[in-house]
Amino acid sequence: MSRLEGLRAIVTGGAAGIGWATACKLMAEGARVAVVDRSPCPEGEALGYVADMTDAEGLTTAIGAAAEAMGGLDILVNSAGIDLEAPTEAVTDADWTRVLEVNLTGPMRAARAAFPWLAKSGNAAIVNISSAAGLRPIPDRAAYTSSKAGLIMLSKSLALDWADEGIRVNAVCPGAVQTALFATSYEDAEDPQARLAEIKDRYPLKRVAEPEELAEAIVFLASPAAAYITGVALAVDGGRSFH
Repeated sequence: MSRLEGLRAIVTGGAAGIGWATACKLMAEGARVAVVDRSPCPEGEALGYVADMTDAEGLTTAIGAAAEAMGGLDILVNSAGIDLEAPTEAVTDADWTRVLEVNLTGPMRAARAAFPWLAKSGNAAIVNISSAAGLRPIPDRAAYTSSKAGLIMLSKSLALDWADEGIRVNAVCPGAVQTALFATSYEDAEDPQARLAEIKDRYPLKRVAEPEELAEAIVFLASPAAAYITGVALAVDGGRSFH
């Protein structure tokens, strides 16, 4: 029997990138999966619900509808996120608010909406997708790194607050991952390949990860195999955050 057989999962930001790779891995391991994203879910076996992380009412409604359709909820993966590369002195209040709203407040809202369902699970786990930049900052990303560091502390706080409800909460901290979001960090450079080589050089492993490699770590933390792990920020970053 697959290790997630019979479990039910929601992946926010699950229509592409790490989120979609995670949704596919969850399904491959036997879970029933619903994707909540502002873009439609790709064709497949996952249920799809359209909602934005900045819309508290819409997000709560989508998560409730997904959990209802699956007959409950055991796993929440918060993968939705945006980046902002700019000198701090050039970041507007609107820019700052938008990044924190999506990357930090959104996962809090999703967790809050999922809480009543997860508290009834008996196998409940939340995995928040933070970033290695939340462990060790990178230049011109003050809003992004602050939001991701905050998400790590939110994960630890929820792990503490909800332990008595049987809900484990962990964070995964990716480094560079080959997604559309990551591509924006180099594709518009004057020399995209030189810029990509510069990014890779920050990593001891000297390469960019595939989304499926992150999905492996996420699904492990969501699974009963990690039943005694909570409050952890797991770096899956090719060594950058200690390098």
